[in-house]
Parts: sequence; C-alpha cells; structure tokens
Amino acid sequence: MTETTPPAGARGAVDLSSVGGMAAPGAATPAVPAPAGSSLAQQAVPGGLVIEVGADTLQEALNRTLQVPGVLVLWGSAYPQTRELFDTVVRVAASLEGRLLVLSADLSTSPELLQAFQPLLVQAFGQPSVPATFGLLQGQPVPLFPGVAPESEVRTVLDQLLQAAVQNGITGRVQLDAVEGADDDTLPPLHEAAFDAIERGDLDGAVAAFEQALAENPKDHDAELGIAQVRLMQRTQDVNIAAARAAAAADPDDVEAAVVVADLDLLGGHVEDAFTRLLDLVRRSSGDERDRARTHLLDLFAVVGNADERVRKGRTALMSALF
Repeated sequence: MTETTPPAGARGAVDLSSVGGMAAPGAATPAVPAPAGSSLAQQAVPGGLVIEVGADTLQEALNRTLQVPGVLVLWGSAYPQTRELFDTVVRVAASLEGRLLVLSADLSTSPELLQAFQPLLVQAFGQPSVPATFGLLQGQPVPLFPGVAPESEVRTVLDQLLQAAVQNGITGRVQLDAVEGADDDTLPPLHEAAFDAIERGDLDGAVAAFEQALAENPKDHDAELGIAQVRLMQRTQDVNIAAARAAAAADPDDVEAAVVVADLDLLGGHVEDAFTRLLDLVRRSSGDERDRARTHLLDLFAVVGNADERVRKGRTALMSALF
C-alpha cells in the first residue's frame, strides 16, 4: 500500500488503489502496532458494543442492523493513523447507551474484505482509502465520511444517523454487558418489558409498561423519565427531518416548526440547542404561542430529567424569560 494525498475531508486516509482486487486471498499484511494510548482496552467499552467482522461473518453482522442502527468502520491495523478514527467512533458509540452497534473491519488482516469493499469505497468517496465510515440501516450502507475526523464531527454525524434510523423505524438497542467495575443492577420487570417493546418498535407498548410501573410506584422517577423519552420518539418517528428544519429556518417565529426541530435536536443529543431554541421563542412571543413554547420546553426538561445540570440551568433561564 502507498500513501497518497487524500481527497478533501479524507484526513488521515490511506490509499488502497495499489492493492485493488489483486490482493491474493490469504495474503499477509505486516502489522504495525497502534499508537500507545489508543487501545480499546483503555476505553470504557461495554461488551457487545463492537463486532469484529470478517469475510465469513459480515452478513451475520449486517443482519444485526435490521433492528439496531449500525456504523461500519473500515480501517487497517497496518496503518496506526487509521486506528484513531476507529477509537473515536467507539468512544462516541459507547456514550449512546446501546443505540448504535459498531462493526469493525480490519482490512489489513482480511484481504477478502478489502476486495469486497473496494467498489463501495470508490463509489462513495472516489478512491479506495481507509479509514472510512458507513452507517448501516437495515443492512444497507450509507456513506458517512472518509478519513479521520475530530470527535465533535463524528458525534454530529452519528446523531444524524440515529435520527434517520428513528424516521425509518429502526429503534432497537444493543444488549450491552456492564463495563468492569460498573454496577450490575437488574431492571424491574416492567422496565425490562418497556425496553423490549422499544426494541420491537412497539412504542405504545413501551409507554403502557412504564405507565403501569408508575401506577404501581408513583415515586418511580425512572418510569417517568422513560415515558417522556418514548413519547419523544413517538413524536419524531414520522417527521421529515429536512422539511422540518427548512420550515423552522424559513420562519424562526413559527412555534409549531420550532417545537418539532427542538424534538429532533434533543433526540440527536443536542440538548442545549433544543432548550435555547424554545427559550428564545418564549422571550420573543406572547399569548398562546408563548405558552406553547413554554409547555413544550417543560416536556423536554422531563425527557432529560431534573437531575441534569442542563435542566437546572434551563429552568432558571425559563423563569428569567417569563418574569
């Protein structure tokens, strides 16, 4: 393999064009150890989050993304700089609590995969280079970006992938093993039933299970939080993301457009953006429109949870905006 100047946006990419489809099956590629400090073993990675794929396990791994959205990282252990992107993706995915499955394809150790992915790399990014990242929705690859990207950009792209997954009804979660040293608490039966319903795409069933748990224990704050979060998923599951954002951009004072985009922001993990959008509307509007923005902001506070510092700050800002 030879390094070439990567295309714009393909920082850290390694060109594979000199290998092409000519790599002999089983051909060995010399491995270069990854840089110190980049090992996954040094990250708090729950078991089950990452699947190592080879030519014989790729299809099985792709089938997992029929219900759980996935992200496929093509990298090469022979090129340490490509490991940076893989570690970043895993770190971001670990923070998403099972909403995203990571598929790792080390092309240095699997020439068969290298041959299989070359046409896809060329079609998506113009040249067969690694690292490269694809989203996976129901087994279908969605090009995300080539090369190495900073964590902030990776998080933004993966948030958008999760939004697209929700719009397509792909809302399952990975059953993660606890990280060593973490508490191994068992979920209450009704909470377990709610999460099982979410994995099946039965959001109404999930709400019903959480509501039953709350009826049995009015102090079950986790059930309250679960209800708010599932209702957010219900509100956004049929939203056309591009159209919603275009409508909000065209008229920043359109309260109904703003609450939809605030939901999308929150679903994508952009908590402060969601809160700020509605707080600004509360400050600018009056009457029914102001009350609509205020009420929806309170709903979003419930989704995040009162223990979150961002909610505490948001409530203070709301009181200031109102009075």
